Amino acid sequence: HGNSNKDHNNQPLVAANIAEQLQNGEDSIIGVMIESNINAGKQALSDGAKLQYGVSITDACIDLMTSEQVLKTLANAKKAAK
Repeated sequence: HGNSNKDHNNQPLVAANIAEQLQNGEDSIIGVMIESNINAGKQALSDGAKLQYGVSITDACIDLMTSEQVLKTLANAKKAAK
C-alpha cells in the first residue's frame, strides 16, 4: 500500500518501477504484494448492502486482467535481468 499511496490504480506503475529495477540487475527484491481481485476497486460492507461479486470489501484491488499484465511485466523483467 505504501508504494502505491493506497491507490490500487498506482500498482501497475509501482510494478513497472520494480520491473525496471529487476531488469537492471537489482537482486535484493525477492517478492511483491499485489492487491488483486476479480474486479477492480473496493466496496463498503454494511448492513443490507448488496455486494458485487469479485470486488474487495477490505482494500482496493486491481482487477484480474491488470494483475495478469503486472505479473507478466515482472516475469519478463526478471528473465531479461542483467
